[in-house]
Amino acid sequence: MLVLFAPVVKGLRELKGLRFSDRSRGRYCDRVTTDPAITAVAALDDVLRRGMYAYIRRARRPVTRDEAAASVGISRKLAAFHLDKLVDAGLLRARYEPVGGIRKVGRTPKVYEPAETDIQVTIPERRHEVLAGILMDAVLAEGEGESARQSAVRVAGRRGEELGASERARAKPGRLGAERALTLLEGLLSRHGFEPSRESATCVRLRNCPFHPLAARAPELVCGINHAFLDGVLTGLEAAKVQAVLVPRPGECCVELRSSPQSDRP
Repeated sequence: MLVLFAPVVKGLRELKGLRFSDRSRGRYCDRVTTDPAITAVAALDDVLRRGMYAYIRRARRPVTRDEAAASVGISRKLAAFHLDKLVDAGLLRARYEPVGGIRKVGRTPKVYEPAETDIQVTIPERRHEVLAGILMDAVLAEGEGESARQSAVRVAGRRGEELGASERARAKPGRLGAERALTLLEGLLSRHGFEPSRESATCVRLRNCPFHPLAARAPELVCGINHAFLDGVLTGLEAAKVQAVLVPRPGECCVELRSSPQSDRP
């Protein structure tokens, strides 16, 4: 499934490979944007590729280069070039297979079909599927005497704890002080769309809400789930000297990560 949001499509070809300034750290980053979703969408910024991709999706069967070329009125050689670009971008997969299952004399033709991947691009990043998964699990796992809201908060905490524990297993950081924990959290939450900004050595502000605009429709519910999720991340990461604090600000995540008061004690 390919999901594009209108403001995103325009200019994605320029975004791919963009060099940018990392203002939060005050230095120029000579890095290349390599997000697979952006690469995939940028590959469709060509009318011929879009036409062949749409044709192959509609076909519901493997399509040869000749068929794809005929669908947009170009040569087989040019079609092969564009089709292989779509394979490189992860939108199509290719293999050699006799057409109709009948083996003939000569080279076996290369055929193409849609890759079984979901591609979504939103700017700023949104993670509605995370919220949907929490709410679905909450409905399925609601305990006796537990409200739907309580179940959702409990599930969110567990999801966050799993994420934090996974990051701890990957990074193997040992015992964490507040500053080291916040540094690890910057990287982790950046990968999950929160756009963390280090306000000081002991505070990380989350500049983006991955659950917007749903958070704006039901702030108490969604912010409560988000808070529980981030609390769970801290638990799983064993970042006991950091706390997740609700500090709502317009246009940003409702949570701020700070060193806990206990971390200042000897």
